[in-house]
Amino acid sequence: MSCWMPGCPALSMCRGLAALPIACLERAKDLKTRLGILLHKPELGHRTGTSSKLQLGSRRRDSSRDVLEWRESFDQLLKSKSGVNAFHTFLKTEFSEENLDFWLACEDFKKTRSKTKLASKANRIFEEFVQSEAPREVNIDHETREITRKNLSGATSACFNEAQAKTRTLMEKDSYPRFLKSASYQDMTKQAPGRGTSKRSHT
Repeated sequence: MSCWMPGCPALSMCRGLAALPIACLERAKDLKTRLGILLHKPELGHRTGTSSKLQLGSRRRDSSRDVLEWRESFDQLLKSKSGVNAFHTFLKTEFSEENLDFWLACEDFKKTRSKTKLASKANRIFEEFVQSEAPREVNIDHETREITRKNLSGATSACFNEAQAKTRTLMEKDSYPRFLKSASYQDMTKQAPGRGTSKRSHT
């Protein structure tokens, strides 16, 4: 059947569309395009936003779990970079951060491979932390101080081992328990998930 025959439905549709103003047709196309964008964009945005929030939330949970591990042992605290930073901040309030700074300096010293650098670093650490009346003198006994002094004559990566061990013990037995009871640490644990499931070693 030809479209040009009278009463043809296709011919009626064509005539109906042709009778619409061009502006209306353009608006209809524009509306269709916008609807298509709106149907897809929110879904994509929702997925991206959710993914970012999940990653951020995961990082925060990991950090919070880390906080809970600090109370399990002093070793756990020293293994954590954020734990060392938090402990250092606490020690500043007690004016005893030189103990941790000395311990960290010794850890860095042990990694030195050059014999020339080893000797110069050893003297610098001794003058800053160990010798009597040093600018940041750590609290060690006279015998340990003298042993360390003698070790400097043939500096090796182990020449501060005894002094470092004494300082570490002092922090573990004295400063560390107070850190765990401090308001700053208690505030951090309150934000941690599952805070009641981890046993405290120091109360």
